[in-house]
Amino acid sequence: MTQLPEAYQRYLDQLGSTHAEALRPVFLESAAEREHGVLVRGAGTHYVQAVVDARIPYGEVREE
Repeated sequence: MTQLPEAYQRYLDQLGSTHAEALRPVFLESAAEREHGVLVRGAGTHYVQAVVDARIPYGEVREE
């Protein structure tokens, strides 16, 4: 299994298990490619979305 950067794991650890498992595939995609970071949209709502974003350096998570 792909090892997640520390920042990714910390971010997922702070979420409830349902949200973390829903977002984990995007974090794994970023870790596999090792090129871009992750943007999380709608943090704190019921409509959370995560995407690999070329504007964010690999290993970083940003919320919008």
